[in-house]
Amino acid sequence: MNKLLIAVVGPTGIGKTTLAIAIAKHYQTEIVSADSRQFYKEMNIGTAVPSFEELQEVPHHFIQHISIENDYTVGDFEKEAISRLADLFKKNDIAVLVGGSGLYMDAVVTGLDSFPKVDSGVREDLNKVLEQEGLPELQHRLQRLDPDYYQKVDLENPHRVIRALEVCITSGLPYSSFLNKVKPDRFFKTLTVGIRAERATIYARINQRVDLMIQNGLLEEATQLYPKRTLNALQTVGYRELFDYLEGKFDLDFAISEIKKNTRRFAKRQLTWYRKRDAILWVPHDLAAEKSIAQIHQYINANNDV
Repeated sequence: MNKLLIAVVGPTGIGKTTLAIAIAKHYQTEIVSADSRQFYKEMNIGTAVPSFEELQEVPHHFIQHISIENDYTVGDFEKEAISRLADLFKKNDIAVLVGGSGLYMDAVVTGLDSFPKVDSGVREDLNKVLEQEGLPELQHRLQRLDPDYYQKVDLENPHRVIRALEVCITSGLPYSSFLNKVKPDRFFKTLTVGIRAERATIYARINQRVDLMIQNGLLEEATQLYPKRTLNALQTVGYRELFDYLEGKFDLDFAISEIKKNTRRFAKRQLTWYRKRDAILWVPHDLAAEKSIAQIHQYINANNDV
């Protein structure tokens, strides 16, 4: 096995795209994005999609390749990403994976647990509950149907809560009963490179990024998407808060403060996920890209079993 996937991780807004591009250019390879928010064509500003100039520097895959109207699961992504990597590894011994979602990164690196097929009608019903009764009602249902997973899941993420409920309702079994099964073998090895920074730095960068998104027209983008606000793809930070503002639930300043708060919470969950992983090569967020690449190259040479 001589194929290597370099997976670039780190909290939101820390510079993963910049480092991933530098690594891909150095090894003359391509990037697979595992950022589920950046899959959708209609979402630009609120998802921090790489700029046109960045996308021209090296080939990217799974950036704005589907519509928010599509029913696209992490299982769909796993299959397509593994197929794409198989093609990329025919041309190069190294490929780059980048993203901030532990679930989607794990889908590529280690594979997913196997779940039963879900009836789309169940999902539609649960989305109606979310719209009419709110997230607390869905949380309560999950606590009743799967108390074990209720203790682990990000309860503020409606997409994750709905996904678990779909499986519970369809199968009649707890979602947690399908977890931690034997995973498929991969045809590549993985080196995970993490970008680290002090929490205060991470939070300051998040606040600045949100302000920049607002300046660049995030409210206008959310206003255009508002008629489709119940779609799964739009149940995400940056849009939910502005939808609430558009519905008159609170003023714009409060909505912006909520985006910042919820994004910081997301970054905190990302850091928790990273702490559970032992084999991460950490590089400082302010280290020059060429020095980070030198560390990566040295690590690869010193660890033939990466």
